[in-house]
Amino acid sequence: MTNQNAELSADGGQVRASTLELFFDLVFVFTITQLTHVFTHHPSWQAFGQVALLFGVIWWMYSGYVWLTNEVAPNSSARRTWLLIGMFSFFVLALAIPDAFHGTGIAFGVGYVLVTAVHAALFVSGGGESARRAIKHIGPYNALAAALVLGGGFAHGWLQYACWGLGFAVQVISPYLADTGDFVVRASHFCERHGLVVIVAIGESIVAIGVGLAGVKITPQLIVTVSLALCLAYVLWWAYFGFDDERGEHALAATPARERSRPAVFAYGYALYPLLIGIIMTSAGIQMSIAHGNESISLAAATALSGGVSLYFVAQFFFRAALKLPRPWMRLLAAVAVAATIPIGVVWVAWAQLAALVAVGYLAVIVDDVTTLRTGQHSSYV
Repeated sequence: MTNQNAELSADGGQVRASTLELFFDLVFVFTITQLTHVFTHHPSWQAFGQVALLFGVIWWMYSGYVWLTNEVAPNSSARRTWLLIGMFSFFVLALAIPDAFHGTGIAFGVGYVLVTAVHAALFVSGGGESARRAIKHIGPYNALAAALVLGGGFAHGWLQYACWGLGFAVQVISPYLADTGDFVVRASHFCERHGLVVIVAIGESIVAIGVGLAGVKITPQLIVTVSLALCLAYVLWWAYFGFDDERGEHALAATPARERSRPAVFAYGYALYPLLIGIIMTSAGIQMSIAHGNESISLAAATALSGGVSLYFVAQFFFRAALKLPRPWMRLLAAVAVAATIPIGVVWVAWAQLAALVAVGYLAVIVDDVTTLRTGQHSSYV
């Protein structure tokens, strides 16, 4: 253990992710599954808005638990018990997602209040002095957001959207209203935990393949389509973990400790939000189209499939920009290129759109990687 890592461990935080945190992330798998179901059940812009809103308030506090375990290691029975209570609360949220706008909003709100309360209590009781100061700054805004989410659970129609939208808005602007410099960000653990969340979400796209093929006869054509869908999941994985995951950790670690929380919020809070929604929509597009590989598909399915990948690349643009990583503009070009494949599935067949999406997306990533390699940079995979 290096002197820096020993010092961080002595402060009570973590250097690497624990198995309990991986267990905690299993809830996130179910959350992504439920959000995917919201869109595939009634694919529309309204459903997309509901997914974005629900995931917005959930993601803020889920990411907040990464900040929590970054500071308060689950190394005692009491801490692990409270963390499991938080896990249970997130599971309640996930259960309530499909009908949150039509009857289970109260359960969603109550679960959210409990999630927020456990988060604040663990920070205050288990964190260091700087963490206690930090949560006292940000905690009231989290509490206000939780109150709005709870209120929205009792409301209906536009008032419910307004309450939950305001709650999300409070969360988004709170880092600008409160001093977050007292949060200690241990880059190795912090980046690894967020990376695990991304890989768990990408795993949902693989689950979507199986769900979309339930009861479908296996044929050579189907096997080809499945292989293309798996390749698409690989493209998403490679785009983030090929270079950006490691470069993000190095950039965050190189930032002075007192200044680290702001880029951490931007890159791993704000930027990962659309990135994960992109994965959700891609999973929905796969689920709606995988069994119809030799047929044309609806505009909603085609847009979810290619539009989700496009949103993923747009989010990577913001991720790179927040951490000052090289060539963020190349991800914007990739986003435009993959979005152009949407009409293929509508006017032709689903497998052709999937093949074009894989080819264009992978080409964009490879060109970026080759440029990186020519500068002399390498990663664990290259």
